[in-house]
Amino acid sequence: MSITHEDIALVLSAALHNDQLDEALDALKGLRPVDIADALELVAPEQAWRLLERLPGRAEIYAYFDADEQVRLAREFPRATLARLVGEMPADERTDLFKRLDPKQQNELLPALAQAEREDIRRLSSYEEGTAGALMTSDYAMLKPGMTVAQALASLRHEAPDAETIYQSYVIDDERRLLGVVSLRDLILAHPDKTIDQLMIADVVSGEVGEDQEDIAKRITRYDLLALPITDQMGCLVGIVTYDDAMDVASEEATDDFHKSAGVTTSVGNLKDATIGLLYRKRVFWLVLLVFGNLFSGAGIAHFEDIIAANLVLVFFLPLLVDSGGNAGSQSSTLMVRAMATGEVVMKDWFKLLGREATVALLLGCTMAAAVSLLGYIRGDSLVALVLALSMVSIVMVGCVIGMSLPFVLSKFNLDPASASAPLITSVCDASGVVVYLYIASQILPGMSMG
Repeated sequence: MSITHEDIALVLSAALHNDQLDEALDALKGLRPVDIADALELVAPEQAWRLLERLPGRAEIYAYFDADEQVRLAREFPRATLARLVGEMPADERTDLFKRLDPKQQNELLPALAQAEREDIRRLSSYEEGTAGALMTSDYAMLKPGMTVAQALASLRHEAPDAETIYQSYVIDDERRLLGVVSLRDLILAHPDKTIDQLMIADVVSGEVGEDQEDIAKRITRYDLLALPITDQMGCLVGIVTYDDAMDVASEEATDDFHKSAGVTTSVGNLKDATIGLLYRKRVFWLVLLVFGNLFSGAGIAHFEDIIAANLVLVFFLPLLVDSGGNAGSQSSTLMVRAMATGEVVMKDWFKLLGREATVALLLGCTMAAAVSLLGYIRGDSLVALVLALSMVSIVMVGCVIGMSLPFVLSKFNLDPASASAPLITSVCDASGVVVYLYIASQILPGMSMG
């Protein structure tokens, strides 16, 4: 039976409680950095930092901590210890941690860092959140076009310890303008006397510092890159975004869209650590808003109360029909939001997709109508069966059209299409389904006699 992180944490806590620091460190030997981080997150912060500051590769271990746990640990570190740890971190991770610290901690940390690290933090933290500049790192390998392959490899050996990746090296001129890119594979296979400008690829896929992070992540995925160079408006290289950072952005965006699709306003972070107040605030907006939205369903029922009173069998099928419309609409909305998020569909595709969606909805509605009309005949008569069949086709078509169109409408007004959430679609389709069903019934079934 394998040892769990909880078991390791218990061993660490017991050893540290008895002031047996060496025994605690021995318990972590042979573990991967991510497993060490998982174990240390389960012990008290003041105990975790005592171990962390003595572990080799502590910066890599620290990077695996949850963001909130990184901040909690930073409060426990003495300033000099925190400065050493921050100095060992990659530039982008160092900057992310700095931005999460409170102003007092930031002001205490900066003087303890080397000047180059201070300037790097100030520069990277100045970029607006959500842009490529806020995501990039300044630790990358640079080469000059006139270098020979032998000189380039010697330079990379010197730069390797500080670079985020050396699998791709970026060729720049004296003004740091990006001229090309060359892979480590090409350098190893090339003749030592060949120059970099003969070997490099001049047509470089790159991004600009002000671009949205999500667009950067999509570009890295589209071109299957290990890293994407980021330039300023003058074409000068200012950093790179690596594949793993791009995947983190994609994961965060997917999580955010998933929460929005469930009617949660924004991400709640780690659900295990989320407070009751936070969960309440993130969920209450849509639920309260949709309470008033659902009043339209009640208004529709009230308007057709005479036909309902005369044909009580209609009530039996009401939930079935309106739920079918909501389900069909949610399916259409989910497919459309996903397609828009991945760039498969853009605004100009709406009309073309509308015709196809209407055709699919008609086929789905007819299939479902065949089943529900049989139930209607059994519970009522042929007129009830006809009402149910026509209503099912109409409601499913309306639900599908609303579901696929709402993301486009939100996008047109510069709102997140993911906000076309399941609760919103369901509420809209419920209200329209009630009106459609009872209107068709009022045109076909006999109403309540007067007097």
